[in-house]
Amino acid sequence: MKRYGRSIAVLIMLAALAVGGAFAQGKAGIDATIRAMEPQIIQIADFIHENPESGNKEFKAVELLTKTLADNGFVVEKGVAGLETAFVATYKNAGGGPAISFMAEYDALDGLGHGCGHNLIAASCAGAAIALSKNLGSTPATVIVFGCPAEETTSGKIPMAAAGLFNRADVGMQMHPGSNQAGVGSISLALNLIDFTFDGKASHAAASPWLGRSALDGVMMMFNGVEYLREHVKQDIRIHGIVTNGGQAANIVPEKAAARFYVRGLERPYLNTVVERVYDVARGAALATGTTVTIKEVKQYDNVVNVPSFMKLIQDMGKVSGVAEMPTPDPMAGSSGSTDFGTASSKIPCVMFALPVSTEPVAGHSREMVAATFSPMGRQSAVLAADIMAKAGWDLIADPALLAKIKAEWKIAVGGGK
Repeated sequence: MKRYGRSIAVLIMLAALAVGGAFAQGKAGIDATIRAMEPQIIQIADFIHENPESGNKEFKAVELLTKTLADNGFVVEKGVAGLETAFVATYKNAGGGPAISFMAEYDALDGLGHGCGHNLIAASCAGAAIALSKNLGSTPATVIVFGCPAEETTSGKIPMAAAGLFNRADVGMQMHPGSNQAGVGSISLALNLIDFTFDGKASHAAASPWLGRSALDGVMMMFNGVEYLREHVKQDIRIHGIVTNGGQAANIVPEKAAARFYVRGLERPYLNTVVERVYDVARGAALATGTTVTIKEVKQYDNVVNVPSFMKLIQDMGKVSGVAEMPTPDPMAGSSGSTDFGTASSKIPCVMFALPVSTEPVAGHSREMVAATFSPMGRQSAVLAADIMAKAGWDLIADPALLAKIKAEWKIAVGGGK
């Protein structure tokens, strides 16, 4: 904050003065506003990059983002959903209307830094929200920034979704830095992270093993059962686990042992049936070994729900902003893992898109990606994303039929309509 605090404050003031009415409203006004805000967006991205903070400890990032939004007329609620570094910033124009939201992330990877580009996500979301809010004219509308902590670890969007926060908005948007290509949509896997704890009975492993009941046997039998299960689930299912407790000493029959499993799949409804089968495998292993098992779900993501009309809107706004091609994902190319953005997309229509941060392929969660999200190309991706999202937000506000179409498609995609 020492390096950037004063210059950011000056830029906030200059941007607020510049966009206070000198520009035309709508997309032409958004272009001008983004040009005026470009240094500010970049300063935000750089500050968060140079001050990496772990999940649920993003105090500097939240301070900067909430101050920037408050200085531009947003009403800020901090500590929402019981999370100290989660926030909701809301701007109501002409009494409020269609609610457009931008989902900011700002946590870094422990020991690595911003190898997933959350500094660019945060800056682009703040920039988009401010640019849209300054160009509404007399149009009734609501602009929201959801500050979502700990995407990499405890997944802040999960309690935020459970608290009903995302339902304040009609739609949600986010740009996630890509490698060297642009694109829109995400093939992600729904996920359940589960802990299995087996309890047995200790005994001397040589003198009286028959008096013991091995909790480790329960864990190992569960792993064997999962291996047999793999043959009888769809190809998109991924089940992978580790032993987190295998006992205390080799000469004692383990009275406690534990395992942690990820169970993933492309579609939440089918994944739920697979998770129940994994539970049955664990229960069967406990029954077979004379032990008991406690099952605890650590967290759950939904798959990202792709909405065709929403993705096309981003493609169209990308072309307006100079991005010639933003292809949709190839289902045959496999998934990009799992994200708590999927949980948000199961509550309201959401779209995630990617912009390149490098001219060459760069792996996510790598030192090279840390550098790319601090590069001139990375910085420009945040500015460009802010422009695209703000323009898309304007079209959704100005065209009720388009917003209704997106909502209808999303309802079908999540299984709530035909």
